[in-house]
Amino acid sequence: MSMATDTGVTYETKTIRAVRGMESRIVKKWEADGWELVSQSPGMVQVEITFRRPRPKSRRLLWIIGGGVVVLVLAIIVTVGLVIEKNTAPANPAPGEATASPSGQPSAEATGEAASRSSTRDGEVLTPENSPEFAAVLAFTDYCSPDIAAFAAAHRGRTIVFPGSIAAMAPHGNAKTRYDILINAGDAASATGPAFQFRDENTLNDLHWVGPVPDTIGVGTNLDITAEVDRYEDRSCLLLLEPVATAVR
Repeated sequence: MSMATDTGVTYETKTIRAVRGMESRIVKKWEADGWELVSQSPGMVQVEITFRRPRPKSRRLLWIIGGGVVVLVLAIIVTVGLVIEKNTAPANPAPGEATASPSGQPSAEATGEAASRSSTRDGEVLTPENSPEFAAVLAFTDYCSPDIAAFAAAHRGRTIVFPGSIAAMAPHGNAKTRYDILINAGDAASATGPAFQFRDENTLNDLHWVGPVPDTIGVGTNLDITAEVDRYEDRSCLLLLEPVATAVR
């Protein structure tokens, strides 16, 4: 969306929906990217935050020029590759030197690496230590990133383990003993990673406490989370989890 002002500057605008309690995190992220805060419209669960920034005047020209440069570079790369391939003769192996198998089977090293990836994908519990992909997701500052949606879709039903903290907590609907619990990755002050949520859970039984059961929990409580990936909601930018085991840390 674009808008013009009396000064002749044309702005592009963007409206972000944030879970209540996460507004400051979203504003900080988008302002760091050059957007200016225009307004906030709080609702019962979400807040609509509107930003704007000046629209570049010559964006179309930059695309055209940039596209031409890319085409030229690709043409040079292809030409050089063809020359190298043409001028490079296959070397005869020295006496006693092993040759590659004509069957095209992968090397033992490649086979071992593939087996390791398959193990992580098919059954191993995902942690920041054994999954670089999960570690990267936990470091995101934009919890509406499409990469989080892709991670949830690729690993739905998988078990993940990570240190987290309670960012917000509210009764589920009109329930008195069931809650929607918003969870950040890391300690309470870090506020990174997806906006995880335990939805419609009883804090005494459904969290499956390991070790001492706390008398109370609330915003700022640091936890060790073991949970199953449920799904990502585009509408709310929440990544829903099913608790498997929870411990206070």
